[in-house]
Amino acid sequence: MTQRTTQDPDQKAPASVSTAEAKRRFSELVDRVGEGERFLVSRRGRPAVALVPPGPELLAPRREPPRGLATVAGALAEWGELDVDVAEIYAARTVSRDRPAPDLG
Repeated sequence: MTQRTTQDPDQKAPASVSTAEAKRRFSELVDRVGEGERFLVSRRGRPAVALVPPGPELLAPRREPPRGLATVAGALAEWGELDVDVAEIYAARTVSRDRPAPDLG
């Protein structure tokens, strides 16, 4: 394994360790990652996982997912062609004939 030094992640490629070595030295690797080092853990010679310091996306607090009507509003906000689709629905309704109400009795 590499000598214990703090690395700038942009300067050097991550050190490579096997899964067996990572398992034996996991606590040490976690400490070293906390100091800025990065490691690439390989299984059978192929990269499997990277041990890297957490980025801002992992450190940000998790937001509660929207519920109820807020879920629908969020989905509609991402619907790029909503205006076009609604206009097509209204256009189809102007030429359609109303059906008689069903007898539910």
